[in-house]
Amino acid sequence: MSVTIEQYPVGAGPYAVTTGPDGALWFTLVHSGRIGRLAPGGEPVTFDVDPGAGPTIIAPGPDGALWFTCYRSHEIGRITTAGRVSRFALPAPAAGPFGIVAGADGALWFTESAADRIGRITTGGEITEFPLPGAGLFASAITAAGDGSLWFTLNQANAVGRIGPDHKITVFELPTAQSGPVGITAGPDGAVWFVQILAGQAGRITGDGEITEFPLPDRAGRPHAITTGPGGRLWLTEWAGNRISAITTDGVVESFDLPTPGSEPHGLTAGPDGAVWVALENGFLARVTV
Repeated sequence: MSVTIEQYPVGAGPYAVTTGPDGALWFTLVHSGRIGRLAPGGEPVTFDVDPGAGPTIIAPGPDGALWFTCYRSHEIGRITTAGRVSRFALPAPAAGPFGIVAGADGALWFTESAADRIGRITTGGEITEFPLPGAGLFASAITAAGDGSLWFTLNQANAVGRIGPDHKITVFELPTAQSGPVGITAGPDGAVWFVQILAGQAGRITGDGEITEFPLPDRAGRPHAITTGPGGRLWLTEWAGNRISAITTDGVVESFDLPTPGSEPHGLTAGPDGAVWVALENGFLARVTV
C-alpha cells in the first residue's frame, strides 16, 4: 500500500483532531487554550477557550456541537460550529478529564484520569460520575461500542475497562505487563482496538474480554492514538517513531514515515474526504490518503 502525506499549518501544538458535523476538521491547541477548525479547501480558524484550560480531546456531540475535555482547568467544554464556547466545571476537584466520546444514550462520556472516575454529561450540562474500582488507574482514552457500552484504557493499571448501559464497570487486565494502554477505538470487526505506548503494540479485545496483542515493527515507536480508517484498517500514530501505521484486523502492519522529522503525531481521525487526518505537535495537520 502506498500513501500520500500532505501537511497544513494550523498553529502551535495541535493534540487531537476529529470530524465535525459541518464536514470540517476540528482540533485542539492544548498549549494556547484554543479550538481550531479547518474546512475543506479553506484556511484554519481558531476560537479562544482559555489559555489555562488545556483543551485536550475533542469529539462530535449528538447536538450538532463539538465537545472537548479541558485537562488543566478540570472542565468539559462545548463549542458550536459557529465558534460559541461553553464550559462545565466537574464536581471532583483536580479531576484531569482526558478522553471524551458521544454515547448511544445521547450523552457525552469522558474519563477523569486524576480522579479515577468515568463521567457522563448531558447536552444540557448535567454531570454524573462513576468511580472506578481502584486508585491511581489513570483512565485515558474512551470509545463507544456498538452494544451501547463504553470502553476505556487504564494507563497505569495496565488494563482496559468497560462500562455498560447498566453502569456496571468491568476491568480486563492486559497480558503484557506495564504496557501503558492509551488510545482506543471501536474496530471495523466488531471488537475494540487499543494501543500500548510502553510495549509498542496494538491490542484487540472482544465483548467478552478475549485479548489479542500485535507487536509493531518498531517496539520503541510509542503508539499513542488509534482510529478506524480507510480500507477497513486501524490507523495509529507513533510519536517517537515519527510515523503513522496501519494494521489490518488480522494484525498485518504497514508503517509510513512523516515528511518532517520530529513531528510528534498524537491524535488522528478518519476525515470526511476519505483520508486520515493527524494532529502533529510541530504545528500541522497531516492528511494521509491511500
